[in-house]
Amino acid sequence: MGVVRRVYQSYGYEPLETPAFENIDTLLGKYGEEGNKLIFKILRRGEHEASGDADLALRYDLTVPLARVVAQYQNDLPKYFKRYQIQPVWRADRPARGRFREFYQCDVDAIGSTSPLVEVEQLAAVSDVLTALGFQDFVIDLNHRLILRSLLKNAGIPPALQGEALVALDKIDKIGRDGVAKELAERGIPPDAGQRLLHWIGAAWEGDWLQWLEQQFADVDTDERAAFENVREILRLAQDTSAGDKVRFEPSLARGLSYYTGAIMEIAVPDLAGSLGGGGRYDNLIGMFLGREVPACGFSLGLERIIVVMTERRMFPEAVAGSAVDVMVTVWNEASRADAVALARDLRQAGVRVELYPDADKLGKQFKYASSRGVPVVAIVGDDERARGEVSLKDLRTGEQRTVLRASAPQAVATALKGTNG
Repeated sequence: MGVVRRVYQSYGYEPLETPAFENIDTLLGKYGEEGNKLIFKILRRGEHEASGDADLALRYDLTVPLARVVAQYQNDLPKYFKRYQIQPVWRADRPARGRFREFYQCDVDAIGSTSPLVEVEQLAAVSDVLTALGFQDFVIDLNHRLILRSLLKNAGIPPALQGEALVALDKIDKIGRDGVAKELAERGIPPDAGQRLLHWIGAAWEGDWLQWLEQQFADVDTDERAAFENVREILRLAQDTSAGDKVRFEPSLARGLSYYTGAIMEIAVPDLAGSLGGGGRYDNLIGMFLGREVPACGFSLGLERIIVVMTERRMFPEAVAGSAVDVMVTVWNEASRADAVALARDLRQAGVRVELYPDADKLGKQFKYASSRGVPVVAIVGDDERARGEVSLKDLRTGEQRTVLRASAPQAVATALKGTNG
């Protein structure tokens, strides 16, 4: 979270938090057919409890609450409002690897501009986050809702069924091409249209995909042609950012949330079915609350999914993956408790993470506990040490024990920790 926060702040985003609860009407209808089913609804309370009706719901994402806030406080916000938000959201989903009912999203959103520079900076920001965390093999897929519309239209999918087709297509990385073909048929898509769509997406075309699509679809309208140019410009400008060649055009990218209106983006890594995060432009969403169109674009990282992949790949440094404690202060006997408390205080003031053992147990038990917690250093103040104004420090990683002056203990502990971590 600290890495994410620092990177987002370096791009000029400022923090925002919103309540866990939203009015249910605020959330319903914003996420499409699949999303509506996954909203955790909160029943009315008190005298209305028996009705079985819901008036509130748990946050499904951080974007719709942001849109509500922007509409509510429009007169207090700058012309271009850039915010980041790191908070949990809830979805009534079936738990699986990298999929949870409660999970943290790390969002950046920019309100007030239609410029492709907004998408470019967000692509660069999330690329910087993943690079800082140690990822090298990720790609960021880029598509556009109107390019998808061209694909669907030219494949022969009727307008009334295009939403159904997008829901199925959005699952291609989870259920594969055959699974999508089956679901397209179940949703009423004509078989020849479904096969044509999957053929175009699955073909290994050489050269410029965008150019091929434009040539293939003779009846591209003005808005769709502008979408091709928009994606080209984002790809061009991204080359001069830290995202660079990580960004690629991917015609199969659908992203099922119904509020997207323009460019859509998603992060993929080789060993994860699903994405580490995604986002897109949603120029109409705030207008649902405000009554007029407000341009907006955002990107969201899934914290738990990132942690799952980093854990499986052993990407966490020892200082993070190891103990949450640097030194444990032992309690020699009841008479030495005050000295132990004072030593723990002095070590903490020196910036050391300290655990104070609560009982005057045998030293063997205290050492065993410290070892089970992965604590690297144990501080001992026995009767002899107290009489001489000293502290004994035992490094549980090497077995070495030495005695230092009481006043020097914080510096000695810091040196011992730095020596191993360095």
